[in-house]
Amino acid sequence: MTLGVVFLDRASVIANVRRPRGATDYLEYPHSEAHEVPLREAVLRQLPQLRMIAVAATGYDIVDVGYCRDHGIAVANIRNYAVHTVPEHAFALILALRRNLLAYRADVEQGLWNRSEQFCLLDHPILDLHGAQLGIIGEGVLGRAMAAIGAAFGMRAMFRDHPQRVGEDLEYQPLPRLLAESDVVSLHCPLLPSTHNLIGEAELRTMKRSAILINTARGGLVDERALVRALQEGTIAGAGFDVLTVEPPREGNPLLDLRLPNLIVTPHIAWASRGAMQFLADQLIDNIDAWAAGTPQNLVT
Repeated sequence: MTLGVVFLDRASVIANVRRPRGATDYLEYPHSEAHEVPLREAVLRQLPQLRMIAVAATGYDIVDVGYCRDHGIAVANIRNYAVHTVPEHAFALILALRRNLLAYRADVEQGLWNRSEQFCLLDHPILDLHGAQLGIIGEGVLGRAMAAIGAAFGMRAMFRDHPQRVGEDLEYQPLPRLLAESDVVSLHCPLLPSTHNLIGEAELRTMKRSAILINTARGGLVDERALVRALQEGTIAGAGFDVLTVEPPREGNPLLDLRLPNLIVTPHIAWASRGAMQFLADQLIDNIDAWAAGTPQNLVT
């Protein structure tokens, strides 16, 4: 069997990537334009010989899975590769925001500590994680890892209730109650039609004014313009985002226009520890090799 493999956006994976077994042709393209990445029906119709899409991520919303399923195109994704790096990044954001680290760093840079009349500065509130309520949306491996880390800090975790619960060993609450009672809300669910703009203006107004919102999942889960207003008006205390609705944000983004110490935006790097990227690269090629051998794994079709 002739097996041609094309790796798009190779430069986004800083890892050793072995050549798939049995690949008669193997091409790597370091970069792709944003319009070239989504594999929708119009594009897939032009690829009659395409038989398998190996997504180099857990999320596969860039692929028209329904079309692939109907036309015999296998789609595989990456599983459980970011179980440490994403929760660690999320908690880095949580700690920085709860303890107002950016505001205090700015104070030091501006010389306010030098001019202080006492040994410390206490211009911004510092809130403990111990005893705080952690609301998690998404109870997969990442959501559960968040709960475990939160427990080590002394936080209490609850998960958003929904019809497709994954296990009954967790505390579930309806979204309005989760938002109203949580001190930290962290998103770890996929972007689907049912979760698009899951957090909008009404949901943000439900949250505590002292609460923070963390998103290391997908940008489309949150109405970004509503979040801008919430931060400007003090509806919530802060936000830490590693994802935006459009990436890269070449046309800008309303969150990037803000210059607030209670907003941290990182460039989609929560997943990108060196260990996680190597695990991803190995599983990516494993998925291709398994499919070629007739024993496919990690299929979403």
